[in-house]
Amino acid sequence: MATGLLRYIFGPKLRRIHRGADGSGFYYQPRSLEKHSDSILGWAYILWSVSYYTSPLLLLYCYRKGYIVMSRIIPATQYASAFLLILTGVACLRGMGRWTNPEYVQFITILEETKRNNTPENKRKLANYSFDFAHWPEDFTWNEVSSQKDRQLTKVSKAGVPLLKPEHKYGGTNGFFGLLTRFPCQIIGYLMANSFGRRMLYPGSVCLLQKAIMPMLLQGQARLMEENQGKRAKLIACDGNQIDTVFVDRRPTETERGKKLVICCEGNAGFYEVGCVTTPLEAGYSVLGWNHPGFAGSTGVPFPQNEANAMDVVVQYAIQRLNFQVEDIIVYAWSIGGFTATWATMTYPEISALVLDASFDDLVPLALKVMPESCRGLVTRTVRDYLNLNIAEQLCKYQGPVLLIRRTKDEIITTTVPEDIMSNRGNDLLLMLLQFRYPKLMAEEGIRVVRELLSASNPLQETALYSRYEVDDDWCTSVLQSYKSEQGDVFPWTVGEDMTSEGRRQLAIFLAHKHLKNFDATHCTPLPSYEFTLPWSL
Repeated sequence: MATGLLRYIFGPKLRRIHRGADGSGFYYQPRSLEKHSDSILGWAYILWSVSYYTSPLLLLYCYRKGYIVMSRIIPATQYASAFLLILTGVACLRGMGRWTNPEYVQFITILEETKRNNTPENKRKLANYSFDFAHWPEDFTWNEVSSQKDRQLTKVSKAGVPLLKPEHKYGGTNGFFGLLTRFPCQIIGYLMANSFGRRMLYPGSVCLLQKAIMPMLLQGQARLMEENQGKRAKLIACDGNQIDTVFVDRRPTETERGKKLVICCEGNAGFYEVGCVTTPLEAGYSVLGWNHPGFAGSTGVPFPQNEANAMDVVVQYAIQRLNFQVEDIIVYAWSIGGFTATWATMTYPEISALVLDASFDDLVPLALKVMPESCRGLVTRTVRDYLNLNIAEQLCKYQGPVLLIRRTKDEIITTTVPEDIMSNRGNDLLLMLLQFRYPKLMAEEGIRVVRELLSASNPLQETALYSRYEVDDDWCTSVLQSYKSEQGDVFPWTVGEDMTSEGRRQLAIFLAHKHLKNFDATHCTPLPSYEFTLPWSL
């Protein structure tokens, strides 16, 4: 009896029971004993979270008031022990409440049977339930590949997948004395990155925020599971983090779009339940969404290395388990998701296309925007050492088709005001891409005319610029096709080195127009499905 009760005490929280596409799914209704005891435990968790995040201020307050002395610490410890004992009793009452609920009894029986015998039939039954993802059985691990050759694509190990290392150009002296002078800054930078820095950069990883939006996440998850027959899976990355994913298969529709898989990379407060997954899904593509480490069901913290590790296992899952060819995979990212998206296309160059929506070139300018000017050097060093989201650098390693979607009213990735479209860091992302791929065209004159195009915030202004420079799309296309057939398609290209200034200007404007698409909206406005198009390609 005691053993039977323990599985209900320590069992996962059940949230929803899915019943298919007919809309008959419903939220789990706990009985009175479970409901009230779970509410008490929930408030205790909130109290602990608030205490954890405010602990530095609480400790400072207690120190100034003289509370940190043995005569006060011992009684406080006794009160804490009594409080923990009460919470243990409440947890036992919750277990008894679950034990008397037939729906929870059926769920826990299926869960334990699946853990003992992880067959497709048992997984299908378990997929009918939404519960704490930590208890979900593993579906795929990072080293579960069909051959060693496949694993060599990323040269991954338990230490993590390879990242582009930042070049340290901080100045100062080298050697032992230089190390001594830099050491305090490194300590401060580490503390900044691991305390408020990471949480400012990825607010979606804050537990209290996740708890506040949990009803919205459950609603989005129900839509994916019940209306779109989504398949949830737990992937184990090389660092041990558990990555929460959802896959919607449109291949049975036998449409061309359904045969393509769009891997979606969310923003810094985005979750696949309510994020950019909806856009390619409504456009008719097969879709694979995943949550950042530390977001919803995913474990860990969203530092760049963990992010890349997670992206690697997601791509491997798509290839090895979902049986998509790399050439049939499209990567779509919104905002900060551009980091993992460009890492994937840099590492898996056979990926067919990349779409970056409201993304930026580098984190440093945006970090300097919100931090005091006096901290400029320290902020730069901290970002480069611990939060180096070098999206543009990774993008230039990819040879395939790219489309950048720029929000004309973006208030997040502009460095001045939203109305100043020329301060949008998406402009710098485009310029770096074009300068790498077409260096002869993107000399001083080419950069100038592309900046003129970037200053156009609506189609009417773009058309006027096209007319002023007499850009001929057919001529530009034929020139590029001729170069490709003669010189090959490996970037950078030398096209334009023997052209007139007029020809180079036309090509520069043409290429910028083909690689960038404006969307008249703010940063967080969902992208409509009709705006989701594949990149231009010769």
